[in-house]
Amino acid sequence: MGLSALALVLSFSWGTFIPVAERMASNAIGRAVTIGGLHVRLGRVSLVTFRDVTVANPEGFDAEPPFARIASVELRLDTWPTLRDRTPTIPSVEIQGLDVLAVTQPDGSTNSILSLPDPTGEPGARLRIGELILREGRARILHAPLRADFTIQMETRAVAAGPHHIFATARGTYAGAPLTGEMAGGTILAVGDAGQGWPVQLELENGTTRATLNGTITDPLTLAGADLRLVLTGPDMRFLTPLTGVPIPSTPAFRVAGKLSYADRRFRFTEMEGLVGRSDLRGTVTIAPSRTRPDVTMDLQSRQVDLADLAGFIGGNPGRGRPIRDDTPRTGRVLPNAPVNLPLFRAADVHARFRAARIIGADSPFGTLDVTLELIGGVLTLKPLRGGIGAGAVVLTATLTPREDGQLHAAADFELQGLNIAHIMSSLGGEGGGALNGRARLEGIGRSTAQLLARGTGGLSLRTAGGNLSAFSVDLAGLRLGNAILSGLGLPSRTNLECFVADFALAGGVLNARTLLLDTSDAVLIGTGRIHLDEERLDLRLNSQAKNFTIASIPAELAVRGRLSNPSVQLVASESAGIFSFLPIIELGIGDDPRCRASLERMGRTPANRQPARARQ
Repeated sequence: MGLSALALVLSFSWGTFIPVAERMASNAIGRAVTIGGLHVRLGRVSLVTFRDVTVANPEGFDAEPPFARIASVELRLDTWPTLRDRTPTIPSVEIQGLDVLAVTQPDGSTNSILSLPDPTGEPGARLRIGELILREGRARILHAPLRADFTIQMETRAVAAGPHHIFATARGTYAGAPLTGEMAGGTILAVGDAGQGWPVQLELENGTTRATLNGTITDPLTLAGADLRLVLTGPDMRFLTPLTGVPIPSTPAFRVAGKLSYADRRFRFTEMEGLVGRSDLRGTVTIAPSRTRPDVTMDLQSRQVDLADLAGFIGGNPGRGRPIRDDTPRTGRVLPNAPVNLPLFRAADVHARFRAARIIGADSPFGTLDVTLELIGGVLTLKPLRGGIGAGAVVLTATLTPREDGQLHAAADFELQGLNIAHIMSSLGGEGGGALNGRARLEGIGRSTAQLLARGTGGLSLRTAGGNLSAFSVDLAGLRLGNAILSGLGLPSRTNLECFVADFALAGGVLNARTLLLDTSDAVLIGTGRIHLDEERLDLRLNSQAKNFTIASIPAELAVRGRLSNPSVQLVASESAGIFSFLPIIELGIGDDPRCRASLERMGRTPANRQPARARQ
């Protein structure tokens, strides 16, 4: 009998337990697991070694190598407590030669999601593991939608004679740009321990963008209880788009820092402060990730902003010393012609508020800025954008809707509310006085601002009363255009302004002057003609009639022609013996100042007693 028992022990093969172990592991992760070999050394602390472990891919990834290969898994099993408590007590697990291939296909399907059991349950049913040691771990990440291909090398190291902490490095590409990174964390088994913060130190470089993350997370598996400080630096915020999933236009160099947390399936970047170009930035950003598109809420403020830093938000080149349009010298065009990036419109749903207490830059007429916008399902709504100019403001409400043909439908309304002309002209190097009011409407379809204007319909109405004409003597497109007009009409550069009214109709990209009246203390000017926005070409005529003999009493007529970027002023033969017969009924629609009505009454042609006249061709 004794010899038979000894023979049985000597002939026993632990390999007979491999199918059982494979079945248990497969059920635990919801993926087929195969084990090449099993060896057990019994003792007070038994040593169980699995060799050549393979974790298969899910369906749809049959052509790929296995999801994971492991050279060996070594478990130290505390034998007697395990038998007594019927719960495996494992002082340590050592994994050697882990090799993972995580693939995400263009359609978003991935092989990296395992069906892990719910970590909750009866404490007695759980494994008790003292320490997990990883040696020579490697994971390659192939993510087609993110254009990512990088490899993570990872291992655990004993820290200050204590337990092993995880360390990792990353090399490869992300969003088509080089990626490098280093990470130091806590112990692997402390990941699910809510009783202590899990330390994180991360440094990441993606192309020219750098990110650092330091702090603790109570539960790294759910990112709960995060107390992390995130710092982002780089030459352009648009490079953050693939990292954050948030569409960001081009900006100057930036540095922002703040507190990063995660709760209710939302990342929150709070207490954020930083610089973008010459502009400071602070506030809160909340991102709710989604497989379709993230939902982003932003509440941002600036103490001072240089509008040149925001040029990227209107399709231009951000930063000072750069033209809004790169092709202006080559084409002579000035209207922004950069195509709207429609994929960015559809990349996220955005709810944003931005307030700037002070606008800097000598060429900016704005003093403050307040913008509220929503981007939902690709439709952008400004509601509104308000730019403060002295005691007045420019107010814009607009809706931009992408079309299936790649173009954009725009519907926009502008209001000019009591703009101080002196404030505006001081930013352009001129002088002036009075207040400007007006409104404009634009509706059009196109791929850029230039196309929207060139194909648009709507109108523009402006009115001011009081002030002086020195506002017109400014340097425009390299020409003293205002001086040229005044000199051609024989007007002094400083003359009191009684009334100015401009009313243009926009149809098919052409601004037709329905009313153009300038009444000064020396003369009355009437304008006719049109501005072709599609060609950026001027075709206007200005007629003047003297009020007294301090200037030439013979009526003068000027032709203003040429490109918007290079206009010309020419004195032409006057046909204006009755120039006021060309003055159509003035439909102000923006208020009726007594000084403007007086100007019309002096001409004996008030809106009430005039019939529309045919516009001169």
